Amino acid sequence: MSSVVEEDHGAPIFKAVSSSARQLFQLLNCIRFAPKAQVQISNEGLRFAVEESRVMQGIVFLDKALFTTFNCSLPELDPSEDEPETGTPDLPHFSISLAALLETLQIFGAADITTTRFSKPDNDAYGSNIRPGRPNAFSNQALGMAGVCRLSYAGIGSPFSIILEESGVTTTCNLNTYEPEGAEEIPFQRDAIKVKIIMQARWLFDAVSELSSTSPSRLDITAHPGAPYLSLSAAGPLGSASVEFAKGRELLETFTVGEKWTQSYKFEMIKAAAEAMRLASKVSVRGDKQGVLSLQFMVEVEGGGVSFVDFRFVPFIREEDDEDDASTQEDDFGEEDA
Repeated sequence: MSSVVEEDHGAPIFKAVSSSARQLFQLLNCIRFAPKAQVQISNEGLRFAVEESRVMQGIVFLDKALFTTFNCSLPELDPSEDEPETGTPDLPHFSISLAALLETLQIFGAADITTTRFSKPDNDAYGSNIRPGRPNAFSNQALGMAGVCRLSYAGIGSPFSIILEESGVTTTCNLNTYEPEGAEEIPFQRDAIKVKIIMQARWLFDAVSELSSTSPSRLDITAHPGAPYLSLSAAGPLGSASVEFAKGRELLETFTVGEKWTQSYKFEMIKAAAEAMRLASKVSVRGDKQGVLSLQFMVEVEGGGVSFVDFRFVPFIREEDDEDDASTQEDDFGEEDA
């Protein structure tokens, strides 16, 4: 983290104001399993992506609707240069320390003492918006006094600036930005989806929480066209356990499985999505024919909006020369069943 800017980088090409630093922290905290995040700025919002050893990827998209003001002035193309294939200028793209960003956002103690372990406090099993009648994770009651968070970015070589204001105290942090490492997305074959399930995120949280008691190293996921429709199983030094889900809207709101599909994943990777499971109201579970698992969590935020947190996991057995999938992030919850 740096608080010194050595040169004047001119007027910012991006400026945004949020009434709650804690709201941003809660969402970005879902992907804190990697030290650095790739940041991409667009007219629609901010995209933060992290990955772990090219076998796990997490993405948080902060939609412009989360901010009270959002201004993005993308640089115009130089007429002397060739126009990109997409016909639009390149979006600002850089890397920052995710740990430093999270530390900055909670500098006034605005964030909960949260945990990504699969354990439930005695007095509140979920502590989020997935339980009717309880405060929303991003409600005024939960957030307390709302401070102001200002974000800005002046362009290539400039820092990512964060100004926090609360109770008359102002803190300015300039986070160093780095060249993006050019990490490719884990390929997911949208035209070859074998499994699509939409369920309440708390069911998944509970299931993996139960399985974690055996200290397993691997999680097996199996989906059947018939009973048992969905099963999660794991084995470890303390024993083995499995959880099965019956087909029905009270458990599986959407269930599309053409034939038996089974894959295995490193259990620690699935645990890394615990905070997203804790905060989300629903989760879209999809698997393609090569075994890549996609979990998209829908998190309800203050004001009636939603944000999405995406994870992709590579199975234990996978071809190394799979082609990259140039797909973009999209909402999976509104799609019609295949």
